[in-house]
Amino acid sequence: MRKILNILLSGLLLVAVWSCSEDTMDDINKNVNDPVDVGSNLIITDAMVTSAFSITGSDLAFYASVYIEHNVGIWNQSYNAEIRSGEPISATTYNNSWNSIYQNLYNLKVIINKCSEGGSEEGNYHTLGIAQALTAHNLATLTDLMGDVPWTEALQPGFIFTPVLDKQEDIYTEVLKLLDDAIANFNKESSFPSLGDQDFIYDGDIDLWKKFTYGLKARYTMRLSLKNAAYENVISFANQSFASSDEQAQLNYNGSTAISPFYKFYTDRDYFGASQSLYDKLNERNDPRIDIFWKPHPNSGEFILAPNGTPVQVQGNYSISAITEKTAPTYLMSYHEVEFLKAEAYVRLNELEDAEAALKNAVTAAFQKVNIGLTEEDAITYFEDNVLPKFGSNPLSEVMNQKYIAFFEEEAVEAYCDYRRLVAMGNNVIKLDNPKNSANQFPQRFTYGNSDVTTNKNVREAYGDGNYVYTEKVWWAGGTR
Repeated sequence: MRKILNILLSGLLLVAVWSCSEDTMDDINKNVNDPVDVGSNLIITDAMVTSAFSITGSDLAFYASVYIEHNVGIWNQSYNAEIRSGEPISATTYNNSWNSIYQNLYNLKVIINKCSEGGSEEGNYHTLGIAQALTAHNLATLTDLMGDVPWTEALQPGFIFTPVLDKQEDIYTEVLKLLDDAIANFNKESSFPSLGDQDFIYDGDIDLWKKFTYGLKARYTMRLSLKNAAYENVISFANQSFASSDEQAQLNYNGSTAISPFYKFYTDRDYFGASQSLYDKLNERNDPRIDIFWKPHPNSGEFILAPNGTPVQVQGNYSISAITEKTAPTYLMSYHEVEFLKAEAYVRLNELEDAEAALKNAVTAAFQKVNIGLTEEDAITYFEDNVLPKFGSNPLSEVMNQKYIAFFEEEAVEAYCDYRRLVAMGNNVIKLDNPKNSANQFPQRFTYGNSDVTTNKNVREAYGDGNYVYTEKVWWAGGTR
């Protein structure tokens, strides 16, 4: 606005301008309330919050929770996703999340450039490492859900307007390199002060950021098991990650000025009903969480489960999640996930004693999530009476089903990725009941965002009519893109 006003100044003021130097004019036209250069310590805070709230806990998680039957979509867009009408193939469905990820990746790129050699904050190794770890997390989320996406030519506004799509295989190489680079930078002595309370995840504790990064290495190494099984590496990375739930990477909410995204989604939309198939898995195991996960909808007062794939489109009838709380955290990565990764890796190496110990740790931690509230004793009793017999019969099946249950509901995207990986590997151990799946209408991926479908010919050609989401698996799940 200041520049426009300068152009519209009266002739009298214009006469005075002729005597001003160019530098003076540049100073006059600066908007001190809109700085062109912001310190990385300020940008990184927003990048952390966006990574958790706007990406990990976003529409991506809401739709994933429907596809893997943590929830049943019973109204509007979620209902359409449930019955596979429109939403799974529409370019508008995930557009907000698509835009958020690319904006966040751009902001993280700014930080990386500032803190790298030749940048204005060269030597700020720890902030650089955090930005690299978050970039890996955001980029992996993007390609895990969408497959081949613009990357090497992306994030160059004003220079490249229609970036090409990179192959997922190449993107994963970059993800793992980013994590290695982050760890290397965490191991360096930084000449810049700690982020302190501007770090909403770890309060500037770089040792914990390093553990988070090793956890991501374990996650994404496991993700590539169909293409390159490296279970010893998964275990090695996981052993350098979280030692307890106190160390896990999560964004907390105070319940007033900051509210958990699943709770916000319920209060704003009320689009979910309690999943019959998830209920059945808990019931089969005599799992005490069956009395904790759900409650009657306040409008009906009755406990009514929603049938997967065939609910009535109605609000205020089906039971709802009881762990959707204002203060329920969003996990970038949990301790129980790390232990589940170890348990699966040990099972695949036929080291069942170690697998059992890791599985016990995982289940115990999952029982004690803040919005579950069961005790360690509850978990041990359940593990010995109900989990071990099933583990003895089929170790992989029980590890993955326990992980699937534990991930309700904040970790739905990871559950969705696990399911697709397992099916691709011939381990279809998690039973889903939506009849649309057997009619070849299980969404194998999410669509590209409409912002680029309408403006980038490369993305538009890859999108086509959107029906590819049912037929083309992502690369790490056995597809070509």
